[in-house]
Amino acid sequence: RKLAQLVYDHKVSGWDDPRMPTIVGLRRRGYTPESIQLFAERIGVTKSDSWIDYSTLEGCLREDLANKAHRGMAVLDPVKLVLTNWAEVFGSDGYTEDCTQPALPHSAIAEGQTPPPDRVFKIGNHVWIEREDFEEVPPKGYKRLFPGNVVRLKGGYVIECTGCAKDANGNVTEVHAKVIPGTKSGTPGADSVKAKAAITWVSVASGVSAEVRLYDRLFSDANPDAGGKDFIEALNPNSLKVVTAYVEPSLAAAQPDQKFQFERFGYFVADRVDHVAGSKPVFNRVTGLK
Repeated sequence: RKLAQLVYDHKVSGWDDPRMPTIVGLRRRGYTPESIQLFAERIGVTKSDSWIDYSTLEGCLREDLANKAHRGMAVLDPVKLVLTNWAEVFGSDGYTEDCTQPALPHSAIAEGQTPPPDRVFKIGNHVWIEREDFEEVPPKGYKRLFPGNVVRLKGGYVIECTGCAKDANGNVTEVHAKVIPGTKSGTPGADSVKAKAAITWVSVASGVSAEVRLYDRLFSDANPDAGGKDFIEALNPNSLKVVTAYVEPSLAAAQPDQKFQFERFGYFVADRVDHVAGSKPVFNRVTGLK
């Protein structure tokens, strides 16, 4: 009855809204049968009413997907990083190189199992990075990009940040850095320069624009209707945020209902309704990494 009220009053998009605790909602959100079975085993059976924290279900899903979901890089809040000496080092601003990273970490591959093919993506003079990965004046302990600091573009080169460009309102529009030659991951010189951190990125040239739906708990109260409370008043106004992100090419080839781990962000699924392979991808956040 209460779930029907959410649907009929258009508080959610339907019975299969990924925030709904229905089977079709959980399936569209990205929950697997194995994770729900593991959840049922862990909570056991009782004749009395009880409250189970949602994090228990999320933990079961992480456990199931950890060794299944292929990895990929996505930038959810993008700002452009310009490698200002790219042409000087490689002869042309239009030059690009292939980078590779494993689809699954070695620890996720069982003994005797054939590992999946590596992901391949390009690096060029312009890449997208997370806006939070640059600070013009870094707080104490900050290890990512700020003027004079050295970091690694994961799977790519070590770079040294040189500054940024801003608009008339003082907002950062570009981050500037220099690529350090001979430091590409997987090459003999990869360790020749010590980087304090590695950051995720997506090439401007080959990255794909995607709609990413950041789902959170439907209710801001763990017990929204306990003690005679009006559960509608406990609806979380921030339970859905939609962003335009950039994802690496391997993620653009996703099939509906295919699960991935977006490195550093958590687990995501290609939406089984709105995602169409070959057109603009649509991903739902299933759960974070912890």
